[in-house]
Amino acid sequence: MTILLSCLLFLNLLCFLLFFLDKRKAQRGQRRIAEKTLHLATLPGAAPGAWAAILLLHHKNRKAAFWSVTLLLTLLQGAALCFAWPYLPSLF
Repeated sequence: MTILLSCLLFLNLLCFLLFFLDKRKAQRGQRRIAEKTLHLATLPGAAPGAWAAILLLHHKNRKAAFWSVTLLLTLLQGAALCFAWPYLPSLF
């Protein structure tokens, strides 16, 4: 179980870091990280890291389309967790 939590922590930190780098590139007028890449970073369980970056860094917080995709990914992760929850104790 600790391996799974460690992986999730790493993925969330990586996602937050990508958002941070994109924010810094935007401030400097440099070439940005594609939104598709940010969404792909959010996909494997890193929705908390993405939301932390959106809310703490104020990055992509005015783009409704980006929020809606991030919300959809969050809901999908929540549904996957609800489905997998009964089976998690038996895996470890």
